[in-house]
Amino acid sequence: MILADDSVLQRALDQGWLSHAQLESAQDAMALQVGALAAAGLIDQLVAEGALTVWQVARLRAEEFGLKTVDLVTVHVAEEVLALVPRALAERHGLLPLCLTEGGLRAAVSDPLEMDAVDSLSYMLGLVIETVIAADEEIRRAIKRIYDHETTGSAEQVEESSSAAAIKVEAASDSAEETNNATEGDAPIIKRVHDLILAAITSRASDIHLEPLEKRFRVRYRIDGVLVEQENPPKRLQLPIISRLKIMANMSIAEKRIPQDGRIQVPLGGRSLDLRVSSLPTAHGESIVMRILDRKNLQPGLSELGFSADDEALVEQLITLPDGIVLVTGPTGSGKTTTLYGCLNHLNKSDRKIITVEDPVEYQLSGINQVPVRHAIGMTFGSALRAMLRQAPNIVMVGEIRDLETAEIAINASLTGHMVFSTLHTNDAPGAVTRLADIGVKPFLIAASLRAVVAQRLVRKVCPHCQQPHVPTQAELRALGLQPEQVATATFRRGAGCPACNGTGYLGRVGIFEIFVINEEIQQMIHEKAGSARLRAEARALGMRTLRDDGARKVIAGLTTMEEVLKYT
Repeated sequence: MILADDSVLQRALDQGWLSHAQLESAQDAMALQVGALAAAGLIDQLVAEGALTVWQVARLRAEEFGLKTVDLVTVHVAEEVLALVPRALAERHGLLPLCLTEGGLRAAVSDPLEMDAVDSLSYMLGLVIETVIAADEEIRRAIKRIYDHETTGSAEQVEESSSAAAIKVEAASDSAEETNNATEGDAPIIKRVHDLILAAITSRASDIHLEPLEKRFRVRYRIDGVLVEQENPPKRLQLPIISRLKIMANMSIAEKRIPQDGRIQVPLGGRSLDLRVSSLPTAHGESIVMRILDRKNLQPGLSELGFSADDEALVEQLITLPDGIVLVTGPTGSGKTTTLYGCLNHLNKSDRKIITVEDPVEYQLSGINQVPVRHAIGMTFGSALRAMLRQAPNIVMVGEIRDLETAEIAINASLTGHMVFSTLHTNDAPGAVTRLADIGVKPFLIAASLRAVVAQRLVRKVCPHCQQPHVPTQAELRALGLQPEQVATATFRRGAGCPACNGTGYLGRVGIFEIFVINEEIQQMIHEKAGSARLRAEARALGMRTLRDDGARKVIAGLTTMEEVLKYT
């Protein structure tokens, strides 16, 4: 019901659109209907009697609040704008999005006093909403005409997918609740984005890459560590798809000049997946990367991560030490976080207090205190770590040692009775000692605090559905350094390619590890500022297996192939 307003009625009288007799007649009719004047329905009554038209009412309201009016009969709304506001939300609040402006979004409403819908939309999109006035009936008709037209457009505009309804994508903010359900009446971009995410999850992808190029909009999934290009959407859908994803991730669609980060929650099959979203401005638009984080990946034991029986026993012994630092090293995407979480899960008992500081907190672990880094407010790794130590933890995990401040605090924590876990970006395990020295840590502190360094890589596993025996060439055997006695007992396998592995011959990944234990001999060499080459040679003499050695063991066991091990070591 349209709200009455004395000033609006006075304007109608002043402009001659309404006579005093018509106003009195409407008031009498309202009194007969409810036994008293009902101001809230007076303008409705005038419209019903034909004394005013809905368009005149819209004009009067616009003039009262200094707003503009809009004729919706022939208006066209771009698909990228419809992607921002689902049809269900538009119908519920009687609001029609019109276009993006330099400062935000322009939308048509019928009553400028009803600000709840406008405020909710502004909060959800992170945009300033500029309102214009239209008749309520016109807005309803325009919503039906515009959304129906877009939904039933050409096949090039949207491919209807029955799987779209199988997934509900939720924005991190409760204010975006209306965007969760992809119904038949929703804008097609919503369905397309749902299908894109669902296809990635079904394909076991770890990342979704959306990359604006000069003449096309490329979509790639990272499956078992390898980027695989998918069917590319039309270039003209680039902006609507990116805008939709930024809304779902609670990022500002108005800001396209700086990188942004966000998060999307995907409930699927009784479990919840997190999508960590990153945007980066490029020459041809914003590049979006979504990392798919599945909590079920946090539950495996050390053996399921790829540790062999002897390595697993060694790691369990190292992580249960009362103090010191254990580092996990490797490049981005090598599974360092999963290994650290596996160690924490192994140690997570009711008699131990565990605190982590991470940037960002990728997974939420039950029973563990996790602290996110917030650089904007000064909550850095160093400041968070200092505060954590006042909480009297038994075990501390630092997401990454990036600078001298963080390294020194972590080392001091290890020297005062705490067990510290962290990561470092180095190519091998002995290189971690050199890296710590490079950022300014004194050698005697490294020697006193460091207990072990675990370097790791992830290699693809041979598909169990299409695996078959393989006879390697002599060149392959020499490249991996295998001895004749090892080959005699080997079970070399290779995948032939099947539907389960998309013809690649690989399904899933397994870790290969290099465990560098700091004993008295190594401590002395660190004191003497020995280089990583000397440390590596000494560690190998003491029995350390290198990444390639561990990879060779997994090739012999038939878990992976020589090409995979040689590629990553």
